[in-house]
Amino acid sequence: MSYEMFQVVFSLLLSACISFIISQIYKHTHRGMNYELSFMSTLVLLAPIVTLVMLFIRGDLVLSLGLIGSLSIIRFRTPIKDSRDMVFLFWAIAVGLGAGTYNWEIVSISSLIMAPLVFLLYFLRYGRSTHINYIFIISGNIAFSVDEAEKIIKQYALHAKVRSHEIQEEIREIVFEINLLEKSSASVTKLVDKVNTIKGVKKTSLLSPQLNLPV
Repeated sequence: MSYEMFQVVFSLLLSACISFIISQIYKHTHRGMNYELSFMSTLVLLAPIVTLVMLFIRGDLVLSLGLIGSLSIIRFRTPIKDSRDMVFLFWAIAVGLGAGTYNWEIVSISSLIMAPLVFLLYFLRYGRSTHINYIFIISGNIAFSVDEAEKIIKQYALHAKVRSHEIQEEIREIVFEINLLEKSSASVTKLVDKVNTIKGVKKTSLLSPQLNLPV
């Protein structure tokens, strides 16, 4: 095997190995309820493909212009739900660009720095609120004490705000937006149980407005 062919093979293998590590880091630091397996496969394949493209257009102006033209007709219709996913995509692309231009040391060292940084932000829960926002709905007959309900809520919430107050046919329904001091299930259970002890309260519902709950 010639040295030039060795460079090509090594670049592809290096980008594939690092992109696989990137996909595993994404898997273990994902914050949503679940992750898409197809996105992990994309991360693994993206870097070697970008490396291959860079090997083709390396120093060739005509091929580089042709690549720009071909990319202009591609339409990406898969939405990126989380801006953090975009970071991993750019990371895989950067690895492919570096490996395709034979900057192996830079690719390896930068990935060794990036990986611990991602895990550090994950374990420090950086950017995640220490409080949990909920929608708290209280329903009952018109005679139940709203003031008493607010006093109980303030014992467990950093702040509480009435979003709606509806009275219809002797039925009162109040919707609070609350920010709980603790997210433990015990604290939530105590709040709901205490409100249910108020005379006239028939039903309580505690809902999270967040579609993707952090884990």
